[in-house]
Amino acid sequence: MTVYTRNSKKKRIVTISVWVVLIVSICVLVAVPPIVMNDMLNVRIDFRHMYKAEDYGITSYDARLITQDGLEIATYEVRVDDPKAIVMFLSGIHNPSVTAFFGHAKLLQDNGYASLLIEMRARGESEGQVIGAGYLETLEVQAAVDYLKSKPRYEDVPFVVFGLSMGGATAINAIGQIPALDALISLSAFSAWEDVFADNMLDMGAPRFYVWLQKPFVRLYTTFKYGFRSFSLRPKDQIKLLGQRPALIVHSTADHQVPLANFTRLMENAPVHVESWVREGDHHFIINDDFLHPESDPEYVQQVLAFLDQHFGQ
Repeated sequence: MTVYTRNSKKKRIVTISVWVVLIVSICVLVAVPPIVMNDMLNVRIDFRHMYKAEDYGITSYDARLITQDGLEIATYEVRVDDPKAIVMFLSGIHNPSVTAFFGHAKLLQDNGYASLLIEMRARGESEGQVIGAGYLETLEVQAAVDYLKSKPRYEDVPFVVFGLSMGGATAINAIGQIPALDALISLSAFSAWEDVFADNMLDMGAPRFYVWLQKPFVRLYTTFKYGFRSFSLRPKDQIKLLGQRPALIVHSTADHQVPLANFTRLMENAPVHVESWVREGDHHFIINDDFLHPESDPEYVQQVLAFLDQHFGQ
């Protein structure tokens, strides 16, 4: 009787211990995403540096658009007579301001393309207190499309969405959701928010098994934070909806912010006609030296203009 009681107590202790470890482990997995991402996403970015079209010898026409969830978004339009296409620019998660693309707008204007620079939510002159991680910012692109479609000067003009980093991921999500978009250029985009989260954990030395366990909880957190609609808004899924529309996906081999594995996942899911360019080295902004003046990088300019002219230059 005594032996049986002792064995039963041992079994209960082991069972309780296992459950305690399991519950604590799940609590840790649930807690990590909000702890890590709080300062990254629950923040408003007031840029130290905002750029002006006049600094590039061009004129911009400012417009404030309202998204479907009620935020006022700042945009800057650079016009061209009889444009071949209009390119909508989106910047990264925390920097730079989209006004850093005025150099691109100047380059495109010189080559017959109009531009619309979209300052995404919670940045610069746009409203908002929370960054949408590429899930909510598709609403900014939809508002921009609606705005451009209302202007007679853009009747029958193709719409190209062009994003950098998180803006690149947003651009891919947007073209998967918005049929009116005619083409995509994406620089240094992540394949999914949980992918880049996990990739950076691995780079910091976290055990691969732990990272594998953590990914579903990251996705659970973003779904809870941004709504059920966000569950399917992953660039590696949305790129499958591209159809026959042209796209250029660009990355660098040693990108320390968004590792190359993200590019690989995107291209594995992309339609076969999607074009790509991979630059050697750690170039998250792709341009070698001066992002503000893309003309300083002839190879980059050639890649972008060749893609646009191939599809819209006739």
